[in-house]
Amino acid sequence: MSFIRIYVHFIWSTKNREALLTDNIRGDVFKHIKENARAKNIYIDFINGYVDHVHCLVSLNEDLSIGKIAQLLKGESSHWINKNSLCECHFQWQSEYMAIAVGEDKLPMVRQYIANQEEHHKVVGFSKEYNQFVKRYGFDVVKKGRG
Repeated sequence: MSFIRIYVHFIWSTKNREALLTDNIRGDVFKHIKENARAKNIYIDFINGYVDHVHCLVSLNEDLSIGKIAQLLKGESSHWINKNSLCECHFQWQSEYMAIAVGEDKLPMVRQYIANQEEHHKVVGFSKEYNQFVKRYGFDVVKKGRG
C-alpha cells in the first residue's frame, strides 16, 4: 500500500470570469463537484468560491495527475450544470487553472481562506486575487519565460 499526503490548492474561474455561480446555484455546484470527485477517487478536503471562481483543496492520490484531476472536476461539472439548466446561458469554465502545493502546516490557513471567499471578495475582486496569486507563486516569471 502506498501512503501519500500531498495537498494541492486548485483555483479556476468561469469562462471570461462571468458571474454565473450565483447564490442560487453555487452550493449545489460545489456539492456536486465534491460528490463527483468522490466517485472518481478524488478526495476534496475543502471547496468554496464565489460568483466567478472556485477554490478547491484536494489531497492527491497515486492514480491521478494534477492535470487529470482538474480535467475531471471541471469537465464533468460544466456538463452537469448545462444538463441541469442551472444557467440561462451555456456554462463553461476558463481553460486555465492554478494548482499550488500546500504544506501540512498551512492546511488550516488555506481551509479558512477558502471558507471565507464571500467575505474576502466583498473587499478584493477575483482579478486582483488572481494577479496576487500569479505574482506570489512566480507564475508571471513562468509565463514571461515561455514568450
